[in-house]
Amino acid sequence: MTSQAMVEEKTKGSTPERSRLYSQFIPVYEAVWPLVVGRRIRASIEQLAIPAGAEVLEVGIGTGISMPAYPPSAHITGIDLSEEMLAEAKRKIAEEGWDHIEVHPGNAEVLDFPDASFDVVTSFHVVSVVSDPRAMMQEIVRVLRPGGQLLIVNHFRSENRLIANMTDKADPLTRHLGWRTNLGLADILEDMPLEVEREYKSSPLSLFTVLRATRTETPPASAGTAS
Repeated sequence: MTSQAMVEEKTKGSTPERSRLYSQFIPVYEAVWPLVVGRRIRASIEQLAIPAGAEVLEVGIGTGISMPAYPPSAHITGIDLSEEMLAEAKRKIAEEGWDHIEVHPGNAEVLDFPDASFDVVTSFHVVSVVSDPRAMMQEIVRVLRPGGQLLIVNHFRSENRLIANMTDKADPLTRHLGWRTNLGLADILEDMPLEVEREYKSSPLSLFTVLRATRTETPPASAGTAS
């Protein structure tokens, strides 16, 4: 379960026991999740060739698995719902002396930033765990400057009918665990002012799609409260 999914599950009924369990899960998350997704995320960031001085936003940064890949010449802002995850990210930032990275609590569906604030927006394994993926995408596009780059890595519904039918049947279970398996890439891109530059899998057997796009026209109306 990703950090965003864990937080949404946690907030259904916050108790001291739940909070302790959540905090205890972080070492397991840190041990396993980077092995599953770390290389793919870091390679995708490095391929962006983020220019010096760029303002970068990562939506759902969690414990900061991606942070080593960002160039120190750019300014990185990370947001996440989980303050426990962010505490681990802050520990890494202090330990490594990464003064180009800052992290804050934030909701992927209601970004607390003005329009056109960032040159690059990234998000990894988050869009399929939020309650409203379209709202998240509208907010991402809103804060991305014209010509800005978008990088998303996520599982999306397969175009293979047999595989899609299998994952659709699994969706009720995975929703209970915190993520959806029937979210299609077209579902989040429709009517968005984005030009897809590249859409690919890092290997033929990978479950995850890497999406690179550029913001083109005026973004959709804000889904959040930022001015």
